[in-house]
Amino acid sequence: MIPTHWVSHIRAEDGELLGYLIPEMEDAFTPATVFGFPLDSPGSRDEAERQLDEVGLSYLAERWLLNVADQDESINVQIVEVNPEQVTVKSVDYGYERDYGTLFTLTVPVDGQLRLR
Repeated sequence: MIPTHWVSHIRAEDGELLGYLIPEMEDAFTPATVFGFPLDSPGSRDEAERQLDEVGLSYLAERWLLNVADQDESINVQIVEVNPEQVTVKSVDYGYERDYGTLFTLTVPVDGQLRLR
């Protein structure tokens, strides 16, 4: 579940949730995805908002790397669904020993389980 002290960042044009501003230290915020992945290092609120506005929701279409407990190396995944409690990804890694398309459901925020390729 997204922590209550995180600040929602809504796109002005259509009211779409783009992500969150994570308060760090005084006057510093980390821009994060709707599932809690940090997109950049902490900066001013304006910088964090600008980062989310520039990225939009494009990160939902990216390929990601998922740390899987029984694997030495991360596997390639794509995001299937996101809600405030969880994110579902599917394997798109032909080298993964389970079936292509295997689904994984992660608790939000993702806390290091996912990273951008």
